[in-house]
Formats: sequence, structure tokens, C-alpha cells
Amino acid sequence: MMKNSILIAFLFIFIGINAQERIKVDGVAVVVGKNIVLDSDIDKFKKELQQRIEGKIDITDCEILEEIMTQKLLAHHAVIDSIEVSEAEVNSEVERNIAYFGQQLGSIDAVVEYYGFSDEEDLRKELYTIQNEQLLIQRERASITEKIDVTPEEVRTYFKNLEKENSLPEFSAEIELAQIVKTLKPTEEETNRVFEKLNSIKKDIEEGYSFRLKALINSDDPAVSGNGAGAGGKYTITRESNFIKEFKEVAFSLDEGEISEPFESGFGFHIIQVEKVKGQERDVRHILIQPKITQEELDASKAELAKVREQVINGEITFEDAVLKYSDDIETRSNKGLILNPQTNDTRFDLTRMDPNLYSKVSSLKAGEITEPFFDEIRGGAKMHKIILLKSKNETHTANFTQDYEKIQQLTLQKKQEETVDKWAKNKIEDTYIKINKDFKKCEFKNNWKKE
Repeated sequence: MMKNSILIAFLFIFIGINAQERIKVDGVAVVVGKNIVLDSDIDKFKKELQQRIEGKIDITDCEILEEIMTQKLLAHHAVIDSIEVSEAEVNSEVERNIAYFGQQLGSIDAVVEYYGFSDEEDLRKELYTIQNEQLLIQRERASITEKIDVTPEEVRTYFKNLEKENSLPEFSAEIELAQIVKTLKPTEEETNRVFEKLNSIKKDIEEGYSFRLKALINSDDPAVSGNGAGAGGKYTITRESNFIKEFKEVAFSLDEGEISEPFESGFGFHIIQVEKVKGQERDVRHILIQPKITQEELDASKAELAKVREQVINGEITFEDAVLKYSDDIETRSNKGLILNPQTNDTRFDLTRMDPNLYSKVSSLKAGEITEPFFDEIRGGAKMHKIILLKSKNETHTANFTQDYEKIQQLTLQKKQEETVDKWAKNKIEDTYIKINKDFKKCEFKNNWKKE
């Protein structure tokens, strides 16, 4: 089960890259319906998987191929079953992944180079194909498993079987964190300066100056000087694009050629010009200017949080009451300061999978201890000081039925869902065109892919 989970998690990031180019020189391993799996898909995915789990892998090429074939079978029957995926949904996923890859590798240009594409447009086309197929697979799988549930007795039986086989999982150390945040706000004088500058830039552009050159000279958007998305302040967006709400609202309120008034977002202050309207898409340029925060303001904010920390440690106020009294973060303020894990949407963080910056701040704390005040910044956006309380900590341990019931329940559900998909696949294989290259006919598959 864990093996399948790892495969599903990474499969579509790495499979299908430049498939049309490679098919000319690459061997076809399998055809499932109208979907092709290349020899290099197996090799590439295995190498990526080995890198991600530091070489600790116990899985054969045949097992990888069978998992890929199952995904292709789901994609094939999603089309037959008329599963719908909108262009806007796919584009939104493409934008999200491009932003993620760009963050991991430093820039979109680095992503293009790393994966061997000719340019950003080539990358986007390939990602569109991959994301479209992935959404089809997700929805076909969901339609197969939507009514699957597990009872407490099934959870108990699953746990007892693992216990009997001496194969109970090890759960990593987990922590719960709470925070108090003091956001650094610019002075009214500094805000007025930024507004006046943006209005002056807007007037120059309306009188004939180049928006692109003005962006290169004035914008605080880090992408403005690159060659990919954001170069010269230009972006192509839809209403589903991974852009902040304020940006999209202004962009879609303008006519072609119109320039917005200065407006504020969590990143600073902007002006936007719509260059071209293309159906549901818009080509826009923007200039971002972030108000400056003085060193005196930074020092005062840090000192204020240091005082709050001291009051909590001395018992003058509880951390929860200090959150309500002092914290500027709306989301955690209403939750007693508890930070939600963005990957799981609950309050527990796996120490081995945490953001490295956050890990460095809290890994040495004991339950009940609080960090010293530290500076933090949303990339290109709000600046703040924080203190973080390590609220609770569970050390690495072998699964315990009572302590880890929710996790064991989820594992039981995943196993039942996989068994359901496996049963579905067994039936669908019989009436689906499948051709396996002779080099892979020697594989011993769980299902009858060879139709022998």
C-alpha cells in the first residue's frame, strides 16, 4: 500500500515529459487503450523515486510498470465514461505547478532547462497534457471509490493483522505549533509616497512611456527581470489562475488597454494594465511597489514580541490570551494561535517533512517552550515578527491503536479503496485494448495484463 502511495504521489510529475519528441527514438513499453507508456517513463520515474527517498527503494521495473498501466487504464476509461475536466481547471493546476517548480528551482527558466524543454510555452503545453490526464484519473478513481467507507471493526481488524504480521508502521515524530504574529505595517507617510509614485508612473505610461520599461525600472516583483512568466511585469491569467484575489478582481474589471488606479494587496501596491483579452484569458502587465519598513520599526516590533514572550514565560498571561490580545494573524488568532499544516489541513506537523525554515526554528524545543522573536516574510509580501510555542510533541513510535486511531483508520480506508480499484481494473482489463512489448512479457503482474 505504501509502495502504491509513493508512486501515485510522484507519477505525473515525471511521466510524459516531452513524450512526442522521445517517442521517435524511445521504445514503446505498453499501450493501454490509446495511451502509450515509453521505456524511458519507467527508467526516469525510478531514478526520480530513488533520489526522493535517498536510494532506499525495493520495487521492480515490473511493479512500476503495472502501477503506470493502472493509471493509464483509469485515464482511458475516464474518457469512455465521459468524465469532465474544464480547461480552466487544468490551467489553474498548470499555474500552481509552475509556481511550485519555479520556487523549488529558483525560476521558470531553470525549470525549462532542468526538464529539457525548448521554452516556457513548450513546458506549459506538456504540463497541460499531464494535468488534464491527472484530473481525469483522480475523478475516475473518485467515482469508483466514492461510496467506500470503513467501520471501527474493520479498522481494528486491519490493525490486528498488521500486529500479527509484525508489520506495524513507524510513525514519525509529530508536533503541534501555535504562534503570535506582529505584522509590520508601513507608516501613512510611506504609503502616500508609494501611491504618489504609482500615480506618477501611470500618468507617464498614459502619455506614451513603455509599461515594460517602467516595470523593469520600478517594480519590486522579483520575476520582472527574468525571461519567463512575469518578465517585464507581464502575466497571462484566467479567473482560476493562482493569483491573489485583489489582483484578479482588478485585472478582470479593466478593458483592453486600460490602466488601473493604484490598489493594495498582501504583496504591496500595484497598478495593472490589460494588454490583450483572449476569451477567458488576459495578458496583463503590472508594477508592484512595496512600502519600506525602517530599521527602527523592525527593532520596535521585535522588542514588543520579546516582552510578550517574557510575560507568557513568567505566567503573567497565557499564550492563548496573548494570541487574542497581540496577534495580527487572522487565521491562527481565531484558533488559539494553532498553525494548520498546509499539506494535511490539521494541526500536526511531521518533523521529517516540515518546511526547513520552520524546522530550524522549532526542532530543538521541548513541549511548552517558545522561540525567541524572529523575522519572517511571505515571499514578496507581508513582513512580520513571530514567536512560536511548541504546544505538544509525540516522539517517533510504532503505531498504537488508541493514540494513532485516525491514522490507522485512514490507512484502512486507503487499503480498501486500493482493493476496490484493483477489482475494477481486473474487470476493465478484459475489455480494453492492451499491447505489451515482448521485453515486458516476462513480468509477473498481479493482474492479467497479458490476457493469458
